Amino acid sequence: MSVLAATAVLLPHLFAGGVPDPGAGTMPPGFGAFTTVMGWAKWVGLGIAVVGLIMLGVSLTVSARRGEGGEIGGWLGRLLIGVIIISAAFTIVGFLVGA
Repeated sequence: MSVLAATAVLLPHLFAGGVPDPGAGTMPPGFGAFTTVMGWAKWVGLGIAVVGLIMLGVSLTVSARRGEGGEIGGWLGRLLIGVIIISAAFTIVGFLVGA
């Protein structure tokens, strides 16, 4: 018997009494402080990313005057991906926590 067939046979028996309901649940004490720390970490991370963008712009300007600057595009891509990760991480955690 294949694994898929065995799963199809056994699965109805596992939930014969219905799917258990864990209830609404509550946040543990002091969990509000965690979301506050996450908020601060997000804004500090985004602030550092903005400073990085400014430094990248200055570096691009100086490199353009020298006739260089081909590798700046890679740094820009990495920096923008970092901004997306920072923003998405807080949003995903906030959604999962339900804040």
